Amino acid sequence: MDLDLTEEQRLIRDTARDFAAREIAPKAAEIDKNHRWPTEIVKQMAELGFLGMAIPEEYGGGGLDTVSYAIAMEEISAACASSGVIMSVNNSLFCDPVYKFGTAQQKKDILTPVARGEKLGCFGLTEPMSGSDAQTMATNAVKTDGGWIINGAKNWITNGPHADYILVFCVTDRSGAKIKHTAIIVPKGTKGYTQAAADHKLGIHGAHSCTVFFEDCFVPDSAVVGNVGEGFKVAMATLDGGRIGIASQALGIARAALEASVAYAKERKSFGVPIAQHQAIQFMIADMATQLDAARLLTWRAAAMKDQGVRHSSESAQAKLYASETATRVAHKAIQIFGGYGYSSEYPPERHYRDARITEIYEGTSEIQRIVIAASLLKG
Repeated sequence: MDLDLTEEQRLIRDTARDFAAREIAPKAAEIDKNHRWPTEIVKQMAELGFLGMAIPEEYGGGGLDTVSYAIAMEEISAACASSGVIMSVNNSLFCDPVYKFGTAQQKKDILTPVARGEKLGCFGLTEPMSGSDAQTMATNAVKTDGGWIINGAKNWITNGPHADYILVFCVTDRSGAKIKHTAIIVPKGTKGYTQAAADHKLGIHGAHSCTVFFEDCFVPDSAVVGNVGEGFKVAMATLDGGRIGIASQALGIARAALEASVAYAKERKSFGVPIAQHQAIQFMIADMATQLDAARLLTWRAAAMKDQGVRHSSESAQAKLYASETATRVAHKAIQIFGGYGYSSEYPPERHYRDARITEIYEGTSEIQRIVIAASLLKG
């Protein structure tokens, strides 16, 4: 297995790392403290081509591979996890499914400006009473002359307050043993489409999310993405790729926590020597580094499989599961290494710890990832 990055991938890494260090990292604490949507960073990411990285150039994207996307996601997220997930949602949860399942007209009119970053997309699957169990979904779309009428609500919609389009999943057939869903694009401003105030969350304060409501919201037939009744297929294929993005976000959070811990351990002294000389600290740092490297290898494997066009559901689940839990463990240890300062908002570990926690929940909880992995191993 070739683990070396290509020249293009190294260039993407260096570009993202330099941009993150210059433009994002100095603002990350302020963005978190003020719960501020990073407008200028989103604009700069668009200019760099980071909001549609794997979309072909003809549709406004960068024409890059998924490994390059994972690398860039880690770099951006190491500087600011909020900026990372904004980037991930636009790439993985909106651009990718519209490219894979959308019509030629949807790709021209909607995908192209979103991949360029001129517009922003979001993804509407989760509901107030329906998360991992899509069979309990209540949002429905009823066929009418020339289109569909949507009623329902979606919550925890990252990018929702600022997005120009939402890819929403609706029940369109309840007649069988299992309900059937359909994926539909709804533009912001459509009559009957409203939003609640932004959510108050433990972490990723700059990545605003909200509940979206649909009340007799009419969209034309041309808004359907993929085939009617096959929305579940669209959602699952999308999440396979989305989990690579969240795994990469988790890598960035974990790496930032590790790097801060190493630097602090060299400076802070106890018993007359830097704490880096104490074996207890060395063991924590060794474990943090090993787990981070293992998580990165799992993530890059899943990304490479996606690029090869082979099924990667289990591999993406493994990457997301291990990387997200690693981020929480590493951030936890970072607080321990910083001691009392780690518990203070004046230092970065507590932000990394809060930001890491959501990676074990969104785009499929750790428990769902374990179900996906086990099902892959046990089937047949």
